[in-house]
Amino acid sequence: MARSRECDERRLDVILGLETSCDETAAACVSRDGRVLANVVASQAELHARYGGVVPEVASRRHLELAAPVLRETLECAGASLREIEAVAVTRGPGLIGALLVGVSAAKALAWSHRLPLVPVDHLHGHVASLYLKPTDLEPPFLCLLASGGHTLLLDVRSRAGYTVLGSTLDDAAGEAFDKGARLLGLGYPGGAAIDVLATQGDPTAYTFPVARVPGLDFSFSGLKTALLYAVRELEPDELERRKADLAASYQRAIVRALIERVVAASEQVALPRIAVVGGVAANSELRARLGELGAVAAPLPLCTDNAAMIASAARYATRIAFPDYLELDAYASAA
Repeated sequence: MARSRECDERRLDVILGLETSCDETAAACVSRDGRVLANVVASQAELHARYGGVVPEVASRRHLELAAPVLRETLECAGASLREIEAVAVTRGPGLIGALLVGVSAAKALAWSHRLPLVPVDHLHGHVASLYLKPTDLEPPFLCLLASGGHTLLLDVRSRAGYTVLGSTLDDAAGEAFDKGARLLGLGYPGGAAIDVLATQGDPTAYTFPVARVPGLDFSFSGLKTALLYAVRELEPDELERRKADLAASYQRAIVRALIERVVAASEQVALPRIAVVGGVAANSELRARLGELGAVAAPLPLCTDNAAMIASAARYATRIAFPDYLELDAYASAA
């Protein structure tokens, strides 16, 4: 289990956030004015690496084991007790339903036992709300690219309470394309990070992979994945090993190009010159560099992948459910 931890001894009114939508068990304390007082993430990446991807049942069981110690560490790190928490926030969806239910159940128990309000948060809103934490504290309006393992969206953000979807993926998400590409190349999990590292050793112009052009501002990555499959099949094992870095670099370049082209088109279409990027794929070095050339604001690296600070941040702009009206609250696997 890999664990990251950030602490800040200063504290005001505190929101306790929980995040268990996939394979990170996370908790955080965030002040009402957007300061991260504690942000603890227990990653299951090593646990799932042997399977080449996240196994939902395994993830759920691990969340059950980690929820209590992660919560204790978070409160200790923030220098807070449950008596000093003003509200409990939790990811309600989308995500793996079994994993989500662990977090929702834990949040309901905490909130109920201390007569606190509960704030259910949409995971995607959480990613956008990572931009509202200090020191970034980005003020709308802006165009936001949300690229993660399960989602690729272009969002028109006019207020901190929500957004309008301008475009989404028709098949694979960008992060999913990275993971599937890494699997084809025999790399480890998580695939995005493995391809990013290997790509630095390769020539991104060695292979020309297609960038799908679909109507509107939507994305499509399935054809790109198939093109990589065919390229890998055409190489003998020894040659594949020699060309692996070139394949990784060219494949990454194609994914980044698809994202950048749509961002530029959307920015011109909706007249939003300010651009932001969030989600796990926002940690990709080439994407950050290319968007940086456009003056884009990127979520801080610790807040790109799933974390609870972003959930607590979103809770500042979401509806609170008073005690005990949330006891029948359920999770949802897919966005409506």
